[in-house]
Amino acid sequence: MKNFPVGDLLRRPESGAFLGLVFVLVFFVVFGSVEFLKPAGAASWLNVAANLGIVAIPVGLLMISGELDISIGAMIPAGALTVAIISGYYGLPIWLGVVGSLTLGLVVGLINGFLVIRTAVPSLIVTLGTLFAVQGLILGCSVFLTGTTSVALSPAQSGAVAKALFGQFIGGSFQVTIIWWMVLTVIYVFYVHYSPFGSWLFALGGDKVSARNAGIPTDKLTVTLFVLSSVSAAFLGMCQAILFNVAQVSAGMTFIFNSIIAVVVGGVLLTGGFGSVIGIFLGTITFAIVNQGIYFTSFDRNWSSLIIGVMLLLAVLMNNTFRIMALTYSPKKK
Repeated sequence: MKNFPVGDLLRRPESGAFLGLVFVLVFFVVFGSVEFLKPAGAASWLNVAANLGIVAIPVGLLMISGELDISIGAMIPAGALTVAIISGYYGLPIWLGVVGSLTLGLVVGLINGFLVIRTAVPSLIVTLGTLFAVQGLILGCSVFLTGTTSVALSPAQSGAVAKALFGQFIGGSFQVTIIWWMVLTVIYVFYVHYSPFGSWLFALGGDKVSARNAGIPTDKLTVTLFVLSSVSAAFLGMCQAILFNVAQVSAGMTFIFNSIIAVVVGGVLLTGGFGSVIGIFLGTITFAIVNQGIYFTSFDRNWSSLIIGVMLLLAVLMNNTFRIMALTYSPKKK
């Protein structure tokens, strides 16, 4: 009988993320109430995970490639306001609003991608610039066109089909974005881990020059990743506007740091070249559980930020520890 390949198992990027998830689950099961695992309780953190996960995975793929996109903080409200202004304020068909939101995401993603590959400016600085530019654009356009920074989008204006696809509660508690998140995760797993796209991605993150010399279309891949990130953020904003029947300029900034935290907890290295979609998926759930689980415990809410910070730090340290153990692991010689 062959020995169980412990080293190979620990060496996988998602191993630490899984252990971190188990750790926080046990913590909140012990210190929280049974309501935490009941449907209503599970919906609270699954909804958070789904909304975060839709943008966290493309952000994680960019980080694996050695890049970063923080403009998602502006693209989420931009996607929401676009559909709300087109279909809510002006009353045009909802599908024009949907196309408008996704098109805006496409344009901003192309701008980010081309600026990164055509200049020597780091992607952090490029997307910081587009973050403020898009923020100013949506604020100015919203006030100029509607006279307000909050635009309503009624269920009647959304339409039954769009409401069912993008903005409904399933079973009264679970957002339909959970299904989108699951489906997108499966698609990402296939393309990242079972197609040439994934090999190109990890090669790009490991050594961009060597990847280019090997014939990998690094520029096209980089632009594609930025487009994917921006379109995903715009899609999420659109879904939120249809779900909550309103779009606001101020929404979305917390997604910048939350997505990075979820990706890092999921085992992706900030230096690029290492990570997995399943790890990001698990890291997103871990973050959502820690973020919402505190409300199911008897802890003083004034300490919630401290507890959340410590729990996430422990999850990251656990992830990093097991990764180092995996890299230094060597099986015993017979």
